[in-house]
Amino acid sequence: QLQASGGGLVQAGGSLRLSCTFSVANYAIAWFRQALGKEREFLSVVNWNGESTSYADSVKDRFTISRDNGINTVYLQMHSLKPEDTATYFCAARYTFITGPVPYTYWGQGTLVTVSS
Repeated sequence: QLQASGGGLVQAGGSLRLSCTFSVANYAIAWFRQALGKEREFLSVVNWNGESTSYADSVKDRFTISRDNGINTVYLQMHSLKPEDTATYFCAARYTFITGPVPYTYWGQGTLVTVSS
């Protein structure tokens, strides 16, 4: 139901936009990441119509989440990337928009982002 794409290699300070295509209608979509050897980290979530968003403090000034329901896609625009942003990025969906550590129903397969110094 979800597929993330757009990862790749970028230099520190650069930008990258991730895409998550989904087939679940009216679901909130979130982005997470997991670096090697670390726990999965919540990044951002957008509600079903794009009017409500929430961000982790670690990325709120650099990342922007948005969605285009016309093409069933959620984006994560990332700016000022740092080597510590290197991770596999996942999108996930749940029916209700809730901020904080809540379970998500559907998960995509992940896309790798590598930020070089």
